[in-house]
Amino acid sequence: MRGEPSCPKCGGRVRAPGLFADTWQCDVHGTVHPVQPVIPPSVEALGVVVHRTQVPVWMPWPLPIGWLFTGVASAGDDRSGGRASAVACSGPGPLGGMGELILVAEELGVGFGARYAGIDGPDPGSYMNVEKPPQAKVLAAGRPTPLWHVSGTPDDRAVFAGEALGMWLWAVMWPEQSGLLMYDELVLTDLRDAGAEVELVPCGALSPRLLEP
Repeated sequence: MRGEPSCPKCGGRVRAPGLFADTWQCDVHGTVHPVQPVIPPSVEALGVVVHRTQVPVWMPWPLPIGWLFTGVASAGDDRSGGRASAVACSGPGPLGGMGELILVAEELGVGFGARYAGIDGPDPGSYMNVEKPPQAKVLAAGRPTPLWHVSGTPDDRAVFAGEALGMWLWAVMWPEQSGLLMYDELVLTDLRDAGAEVELVPCGALSPRLLEP
């Protein structure tokens, strides 16, 4: 994500469509939706992603007290539009210290959320036990949305996933104890529907987690 498109699954370099393939190609993962270069957090950066996306762009809104918007990324190209979005926010953790949250919305098989979760992916299905009751719930675009704990992730983060508006919804938090935020029934807004309210989003410095989870 350093100035050129990259693979959503591994962050590696990708080749643009050309003579031998009409899709973006990663040497490891084959055909992918490329992650576009990340720019510093701003209302304008949000607007770019919201304008071209085909999937929700989730943000806790209102943000928890003291929290800031710290970056946005998307996977997809100008031809297909955005097929995955990732929004980062940072602020005081529930047990002290700083907490970070990345919310990913994506179509099946893109693999962007799995990369932040630290699992092979591309989707969370095999890492969730949906036979059990969900461990967390959010209100996503006004709809109660169950989220299940995702197993097999690195110890430094807490990961939940579910389905919202027909797309995967991932919530990835650092450090692991920041996962307590998910028990407060966060209210998530799809920024495609936020209108002029987007201009009120408080911006912080770019989250390094967005670049290298």
